[in-house]
Amino acid sequence: MSTGDDDNHGDPLQQQPEEEDGGGYGDVAVGGGLFSVPGYEWADVAALGPDVAGRAVRVRGAAHAVRAVGRRVAFLVLRQGSSTVQCVVGGGGGGGGGDAGVARFAAGLSRESVVDVAGVVSLPREPVRGTTQQEVEIQVKKLYCISKATPNLPISVDDAARSEEDVVKAKAAGEQLVHVGQDKRLDFRVIDLRTPANQAIFRVQCEIENIFRQVLLSEGFVGIHTPKLIGGSSEGGAAVFKLDYNGQPACLAQSPQLHKQMAICGGFERVFEVGPVFRAEDSNTHRHLCEFVGLDMEMAIKDHYSEVCDVVDRLFVAMFDHLNKNCAKELEVINRQYPFEPLKYLPKTLRIEYDEGIRMLKEAGVHVEAMGDLNTESEKKLGELVHTK
Repeated sequence: MSTGDDDNHGDPLQQQPEEEDGGGYGDVAVGGGLFSVPGYEWADVAALGPDVAGRAVRVRGAAHAVRAVGRRVAFLVLRQGSSTVQCVVGGGGGGGGGDAGVARFAAGLSRESVVDVAGVVSLPREPVRGTTQQEVEIQVKKLYCISKATPNLPISVDDAARSEEDVVKAKAAGEQLVHVGQDKRLDFRVIDLRTPANQAIFRVQCEIENIFRQVLLSEGFVGIHTPKLIGGSSEGGAAVFKLDYNGQPACLAQSPQLHKQMAICGGFERVFEVGPVFRAEDSNTHRHLCEFVGLDMEMAIKDHYSEVCDVVDRLFVAMFDHLNKNCAKELEVINRQYPFEPLKYLPKTLRIEYDEGIRMLKEAGVHVEAMGDLNTESEKKLGELVHTK
């Protein structure tokens, strides 16, 4: 199965287009010299805006949608990452072999094929619906298919990008929309990763890791890397993955806890790590994972444990501020497929005494032990009470 991946057909820089009808469009064939398009500069779709109108650009992306209008015009929506732009093929836009030929070639592109578009950025009469770059479009001069996707892919990006809510609403209205389940997504993950929500999720994860590092470095922490293959369990209370290492028992680290503490005892005072954590938990809830990326920190206490609370407070507020400021678009995209309530927090986090929290729960009719741990339901209820007050 081909999904239009660039590496399916070798290095694009060592390929030549098989141009049709005198040049300007066609499939790229493996072999030959450099594949260049003189007079057009590489550009990112996300950077295309009214300020670059009139510029000759070359962009590479996936054919997200293709629509033919008559014999001489086709509209191609090109997707690059999470950004999309409309490309006008034919209609006087170019395509050396004549409008009808290039429009027919564009209309025949299978969705998710990787294509190169060379053209001039222009301003449409009205904002383009259905694309992220609504204020511009590309008048196509040259169009090359770098890698053809299989015409009938097992899942489509549009179907995989659909929210559960949309499926439910359509069913209630008597419509039938394709629902892509988790197993199907994982079987064809390379396609599933192309959805706007997944593109946004990975970018948000990257931002979280970066701001986590930046804040702790500014607080005097040192980043470390601890072993993940160890001779015994690293902590109690969590199941451990056991394996044989050349005849000796070994485990995958359940946490960096022991090694963080060793670093503190070794004189580092403040350390952090971003790394994988493995737990062989036999559970199927969203609160249990057998593998995840942990954001860990450890610090020596000078006077009172509240010092840790102070650092954690500043850390989380800085992370939330950063995401709201720098990831607003990504959060909006994720929210469309996986709806969530906007996060509400204070510049300085509220702190209540344990006794007060227990009293609030009891007054709300929740039975809790005076000195017991709070279960999931009690934690959620306490959060609601704090939010209300």
